[in-house]
Amino acid sequence: MGAVPGFDPVIEHEKTRAALRAVVPRLVRLLRDVPDPDASSGVPVWTVGDVGAHLAAVYLAYCSIVSTEESVEPVESLGSVEWDSVLPPGDASFTERIAAMNAKSVELFGGDEHVRPGDFVAERGETFLRVTEGLAPDNPVSAPWYGKGATITLATVTGLMLSESLVHGLDIARGTGLPWPIGPDEARLVLGQSMPTMMALALDRAKAQGVSIAFDLRIKGGLRLAVVVEDGTMTVTRDAPPRTYDCTITAAPATFLLVSFRRTPIWKAIARGHMRAGGRRPWLAMRLGELVASP
Repeated sequence: MGAVPGFDPVIEHEKTRAALRAVVPRLVRLLRDVPDPDASSGVPVWTVGDVGAHLAAVYLAYCSIVSTEESVEPVESLGSVEWDSVLPPGDASFTERIAAMNAKSVELFGGDEHVRPGDFVAERGETFLRVTEGLAPDNPVSAPWYGKGATITLATVTGLMLSESLVHGLDIARGTGLPWPIGPDEARLVLGQSMPTMMALALDRAKAQGVSIAFDLRIKGGLRLAVVVEDGTMTVTRDAPPRTYDCTITAAPATFLLVSFRRTPIWKAIARGHMRAGGRRPWLAMRLGELVASP
């Protein structure tokens, strides 16, 4: 695989918005068709109903950080949610902060019979797309659950909403036996829009101390990321200038998405031929998953 042409951030952001617009009604149907909310899901500690509650809270959270009070009506039965109040102290790790948010998400919606996840996702999904229409992809957005004072771009937020919808939709589908395909174009948009930011945020800095590795991550279909770990820090760059890499990872888009979210074991992806490692030190491919934390 040779050099990858540069991408247009505005065009790719619009493609991600279109993908989210298409996946929301599909996700709503899935949530409404769940036969047994108490069934086990693809997340070991959650039921299918818990995953639905988490998705509703995700849509609440991301819609709230891009909206003004005037543009989004509050949910009467939930009242006003102070997200900062559920977070650990400012020096807490990425994993601790996300775990606290995940626990709060199920608490918010899990026991409320008046808020149905499917209806809520439909309403908040439409609202998110409406209030962000025409905004630049690099528009800064405050997201305190990723760290004190953390700011990410609107493009990252949109990619995260798409990833949450796709991955947690699969969690529900695995628990109910309902179909939930994840297309390569959808997965590639998630990886391009959210991964450069989120991989660096999720770095396990303790494990990365003293580590120096450069990964050339090649996603089939055109996306290429330079992932460089250097003594406790990580940078992820799209279409980086030529350099020497220690390890090259080539993967199908949906496969890498599911491996990244611990939904598919890396050995299974390799055995099926959907992921392979090369370069000077191919065995380092396993280190990438170890260095990026998972809540």
